[in-house]
Amino acid sequence: MKKKRTSTPGTPVALSPEESWRARLERVAIFLCDVDGVLTDAAVYVSGGQELKRFNIQDGLGLVALRKSGIKVGWVSSRPSEATAHRAADLKIDFLHQSKGSKVTAIEEILARTGLDWDRVCYAGDDIVDLGPLKRAGVAVAVANAVPEVLAAAHYVTRAPGGQGAVREIAEMILKAQDKWQQLIADHSK
Repeated sequence: MKKKRTSTPGTPVALSPEESWRARLERVAIFLCDVDGVLTDAAVYVSGGQELKRFNIQDGLGLVALRKSGIKVGWVSSRPSEATAHRAADLKIDFLHQSKGSKVTAIEEILARTGLDWDRVCYAGDDIVDLGPLKRAGVAVAVANAVPEVLAAAHYVTRAPGGQGAVREIAEMILKAQDKWQQLIADHSK
């Protein structure tokens, strides 16, 4: 059973004595998240029938760093968008699911393909459509500007709002817990 969020942003919820926050992060093998409101600021621009979205470059680099460190990355959205598909292709996202319906079912299909279980998932969300995955994920994260129900379901709330570095914050947290961050710094310092 997940505890209600009682921490301030950037601080994990207290876990049982037999489990540490770091232990949960060490188990993460796949990072999954919503798109609108997590990877974007939830705004959608429409002009001449074309949809535009603003994605954060630092979030993108965080996702690439996860992939390069052996952690699978996927986006699960209830709202199909060409802009999302284009950005996912640009970043070589491992899994992109864009359709109405249950996010839990979509993620279970991804987990079946990877051989992973919910305990190995870090999921980030911002709105009520994310509650199912958040209640099942080994690491449940809400972005700072998430709705109250999502904040209550999360193990961790980011300092940054969606679309403004929240995903990068999560990526760094995972990579540091898995002792992979310093190697990335060294690789980029050459």
